[in-house]
Amino acid sequence: MTWLRSSAFALALVLITPPYALLALCTFPLPRLTRYRIIAGWSRLVVYLAKAILGIGWRVEGAEHLPARPAVILSKHQSAWETMAFQLIFPPQVHVLKRELLWIPFFGWGLALMSPIAIDRARGVAALRAIARIGRERLAQGFWVVIFPEGTRVRPGERRAYQLGGAWLATAAGAPVVPVAHNAGLLWPRNAFVKRAGTVTVRIGPTIDAKNHDAKTLNELAEAWIEEQQKTLC
Repeated sequence: MTWLRSSAFALALVLITPPYALLALCTFPLPRLTRYRIIAGWSRLVVYLAKAILGIGWRVEGAEHLPARPAVILSKHQSAWETMAFQLIFPPQVHVLKRELLWIPFFGWGLALMSPIAIDRARGVAALRAIARIGRERLAQGFWVVIFPEGTRVRPGERRAYQLGGAWLATAAGAPVVPVAHNAGLLWPRNAFVKRAGTVTVRIGPTIDAKNHDAKTLNELAEAWIEEQQKTLC
């Protein structure tokens, strides 16, 4: 049954993605936030299909910690689920991502119109500067910025070094940091066709004021909170 549900979900994605990508291309002349709200409908639809077909639900803990102004979200990254579900959970947002994702037919085209911060990771410090420069612009435009500081998806129970890009942006912009832990990888594993039914827990931590810390300290504080929470979620 799990395999059949996963197959049905994959078929649904094949059916809805190309036409939605064409709709996304038609939003090109519209303002950024309007484009975002229309294109983000695809992610919301996918998350609801995952709930209806796969039985993957979710609950949010700590929503009361969200600040009233645009912030930098530093989150664990385990699967594709959170990249879409965050668009239901948090205010309008942009993601920091590798530029190669924009080259994917249909998916990448729509992604490019959502004003992401696409970087070339090989450029090192230049990439950090790009995150800070474009990130400040997006925050000023009313977007939140989502960054997965480990840089790639990791399996539940594992961890990688936290990169400084998100903390660098927060200190440069004076924006608050919102740490986020979750366990989506238990139900929707990385690169896995078969997905399991269950409930994803998304845990939002207390806001960290970037004005009181340098980038390194800010990054360490976010990492410590996230990884401590992951121990109880995996």
